[in-house]
Amino acid sequence: MIESKSLSKLREFGLNTYESKIWTALLSRGVSTAGELSDIANVPRSRSYDVLESLEKKGFVIMNLGKPIKYIAVAPKEVLERVKKKLEENTKKQLAIMDFIKTGKIIKELGLLYEEGISSHTPSEISGSLKGRKNLYNHLESMLKKAKKSVILTTNTERFNEKSESFKQIFSNLAKKEVKIKIALKTDKNFKSIPNNKAAETRKTEMNSRFCVVDDKEFLFMIFPSEEIHPSYDAGIWVVNQNLARNMSNMFNKAWKNMAPLR
Repeated sequence: MIESKSLSKLREFGLNTYESKIWTALLSRGVSTAGELSDIANVPRSRSYDVLESLEKKGFVIMNLGKPIKYIAVAPKEVLERVKKKLEENTKKQLAIMDFIKTGKIIKELGLLYEEGISSHTPSEISGSLKGRKNLYNHLESMLKKAKKSVILTTNTERFNEKSESFKQIFSNLAKKEVKIKIALKTDKNFKSIPNNKAAETRKTEMNSRFCVVDDKEFLFMIFPSEEIHPSYDAGIWVVNQNLARNMSNMFNKAWKNMAPLR
């Protein structure tokens, strides 16, 4: 009735394998009994009633009154709207909980625990490696948000554009705190422009590297340069060391003088 690949995608609707099979079987029949659906979907009869009860609670089917008991399929478009509405409601609830925790006593206590624990270690113990582009970007954003004096960022335009909207807001906030931001971008033949952001000074570079230095105290160096790499295999090294960070800044600033403004 439906390809196994498409069937697996029904998990996005919040359905397990049996639920997906029973629901698609019912869609093909419109109205049917649990026994008929069990045979069509190849689901054990002992499980079909539980599965149909679960689908009914989720709003995918309607139980028809009468004997024998039959079930009516709900139109997929209507189901999608119901799933979407439920996701939005759950998201609002989760965000409200997060906001409550953020302003509550527990986050302050956890913050104190962290500060006490981290202060007892040397910078070399705090430094580490990061795997996966998502983790790299999350850590990079955390570094940028804590900047107090300066930010140096060098990357290629493709990687920069992936996070341009997030960077734009962060850089605007840093500019209000008078943080000096320098961005060196390696452009390619497909480059057209970057979102206008007056908070940062941007220049063109031929450096085939990606790194960020914050306040001459810590830096994040991405191991792989500009060439394409799968996001899950992207990796970087985060170092908290004032001497190393300052050397990185000095090296960058010397090259910066010879870079042309990126317009």
